[in-house]
Amino acid sequence: MAKRLFIIDDDEDILEILSIVFEDEGYNVVTANNSDAANYILELSPDLILLDVRIAGSPKSGLQICQELKSRQTTCNIPIILISAEHNLALLASNCHADSYVNKPFEITDLLQTVAQYV
Repeated sequence: MAKRLFIIDDDEDILEILSIVFEDEGYNVVTANNSDAANYILELSPDLILLDVRIAGSPKSGLQICQELKSRQTTCNIPIILISAEHNLALLASNCHADSYVNKPFEITDLLQTVAQYV
């Protein structure tokens, strides 16, 4: 069975590109462009979450979502990879207990390798 990735990013172009790339690699991909979708994590049961730090127009940032998911017993074991252009992304990822991070702009091969380490 294909591994399910849940991608939350406010940039529709990034969502489309990542969907195509990961589907071509055999992943089942679910995308969302706002933080409200994080409320459905348990129903989606993803194997990994790719999460943007800044989600324009959303009530929660990616960091808040990450902290909430990592603090709950039911979701703390789902790997979370932050994807962002933030200059201090390593520190942000550490502070919210993300499993890893990838800086934007990113190389597709680097992102694929990082995801493969966790699924």
